[in-house]
Amino acid sequence: MNKHNLDILIIKLSAIGDVVHSLPLLEVLRDRFPDARIDWVIEEAASNIVEGHPDLDELIVFPRKSWLDRCIRKREYINVGRDLITFLKEVRRREYDVVIDLQGLLKSGVLTFFARGSRKIGLNGAREGSSLFVKEQVGFPGPEMHALDRYLCVAKHLGVSDPVWNGKIPIYDTDKICVNDLLVGLERNRALVAINPMAKWESKLWDLERFGCLADVINTNLGAATIFTGSESDKSAIEKIVANMTTKTLNLAGKTNLKQLAYLYGKCAVVVSTDTGPMHMAAAMGSSVVGIFGPTSPLRTGPYGRKHRVVRVGLPCSPCFKKSCDHMSCMKRITVEQVYDTVKEVIDI
Repeated sequence: MNKHNLDILIIKLSAIGDVVHSLPLLEVLRDRFPDARIDWVIEEAASNIVEGHPDLDELIVFPRKSWLDRCIRKREYINVGRDLITFLKEVRRREYDVVIDLQGLLKSGVLTFFARGSRKIGLNGAREGSSLFVKEQVGFPGPEMHALDRYLCVAKHLGVSDPVWNGKIPIYDTDKICVNDLLVGLERNRALVAINPMAKWESKLWDLERFGCLADVINTNLGAATIFTGSESDKSAIEKIVANMTTKTLNLAGKTNLKQLAYLYGKCAVVVSTDTGPMHMAAAMGSSVVGIFGPTSPLRTGPYGRKHRVVRVGLPCSPCFKKSCDHMSCMKRITVEQVYDTVKEVIDI
């Protein structure tokens, strides 16, 4: 494939972790095709991760959830319909040489159908009939291959050999200033340990009291400064954790956007997290990650890289990939001592 005058469209809409895992593909495509135009279609919630990336020409934001909310709450059917038509015109404005559907779901398949492209590429194992909208399907060795490596299979399909990438999330200077202001008052010589306790799946959650006990023992025994992170919707749960602690900590839930959170994690010696998007952000930014895993597979979606550690008990029923569970034994049997010992292994004070 010619390196010059190539137009590429990446369709990766969500979620946070999946978008983070897609950044290396963007980098290696830019390296292989330095003069290409590379655009990306993404949903609002994850757009801040990719925004301002030096290897990207244009970010096309798909406000799907906002439209659904407007339809359900305000019944703005006509206005949303007009906005949808405008958006689809934007997607179709340019004729691409390559359209890549990394999402593999119906919503991305429909956008792949509407996009104009000579080659439309997707991954094997796509769901909801999205494979009907692509012309080329890229295979990968097996289901336990990490998501990041699966996405890089697309680059190899396009002629990339020995891909070299960094994978970091681009940060604005204003975000750095904001985070540094939030950390004013913490002792500079203390290692930072971020704890991200929440997750969207109920089955991924670890006992909240144990997170508080973990932070106390890290503060006391390792002399580190702990920081709790989470979204605005996580604030009340994290406030309960902090209220039951015996040592001081910093609760930053709801106080950072995604770029600021990424920069914060980059300043941390260790990030302890459930299997959720922020865990992958921390790994991308170079922090050592301790991932707490139960119903999901660390081979597929664990923190990417050799410096990270996963804590799990490995029950016969795990991984089950269920969003809810009656007993949640795979998470309940993980002890504070197990997680603390793993943090102690990887911390770099």
